[in-house]
Amino acid sequence: MADICYDKDADLGYLKNRKIAIIGYGSQGHAQAQNLRDSGLNVIVSASKPGSASWENATKAGFTVKTAAEAAKEADVFFMLAPDEKQKAIFERDILPNAREKSVLVFGHGFNIRFFRVVPPKWMDVVLVAPKAPGHTVRSMYKEGKGVPCLLAVHQDASGQARQIAIAIAKGIGSTRAGALWTTFTEECESDLFGEQVILCGGVAHLIQAAFETLVDAGYQPEVAYFEACHELKLIVDMIQEGGIGWMRYSCSDTAEFGDYTRGPRIITDETKAEMKKILNEIQSGQFAREWLLENEVGRPMFNSMRARHKAHRIEQVGEQVRSMMSWIRRRRTETGED
Repeated sequence: MADICYDKDADLGYLKNRKIAIIGYGSQGHAQAQNLRDSGLNVIVSASKPGSASWENATKAGFTVKTAAEAAKEADVFFMLAPDEKQKAIFERDILPNAREKSVLVFGHGFNIRFFRVVPPKWMDVVLVAPKAPGHTVRSMYKEGKGVPCLLAVHQDASGQARQIAIAIAKGIGSTRAGALWTTFTEECESDLFGEQVILCGGVAHLIQAAFETLVDAGYQPEVAYFEACHELKLIVDMIQEGGIGWMRYSCSDTAEFGDYTRGPRIITDETKAEMKKILNEIQSGQFAREWLLENEVGRPMFNSMRARHKAHRIEQVGEQVRSMMSWIRRRRTETGED
């Protein structure tokens, strides 16, 4: 049975006399910083550099903002929420030379521990607190008195209190209102990368583009193709999130359900599942991590080229036009920005 913690299991007292530094004020950083502050904790923010957008946003939100090195001299709990590829340099250059014993290193993703990029000294507690939602949702749910589930793990327990500290952090950001599930850095990292690559980002995006191209190439109007290949996906995902795949099938027409059973396996074939296993092996072996880190070391030429190519895909232009018909979508994008 899963090991899950709730508010009743958490004690913010483990954080009350500590100063927390949020390293990186992006999607998760802005949300967790504000939630922790609203939970009565002492929070400062480290942004990339004075004058940067993140520095200005944190200042406008009322935080004391410092460089990572300055924050490391003051704080004893460090939330590593900068991009994965930047965390090693920040830790080695700014945090480690300035941190004191019994400090706590908190990760929102297991990447740098799993692939030995960051190797903390034995006198540090090292924990994982990974909310399972984008930052704006972490923030909006907290403000509504709710929370989003998170994953917890302990990599090092120098103080003997790392588990309690991790649960307290989960409470501070609102996650124990929904439930905090215990895992390991390895399980979180590998499953997260796998989900992103085969379903949530890679799988869904390429499936949408391929379906759109198939309809347009067959002579259907691009706007109609967008509705069928992209827009209605949210309706399906919402039903799955609410009640599982079975509820989605029940909620659709019998015609759609029959097509699901008979045609779905022709899209997701044994070959597709074999490729999924290959992708998982690449994650587990560290091959993907090495590719991504090398790409950053050489200036991201392939990444930037692929980003530009996909941004220019026709579905993006058609989608912008179709979405302009839906005022509620534009309003939502405005309302869910950083607050």
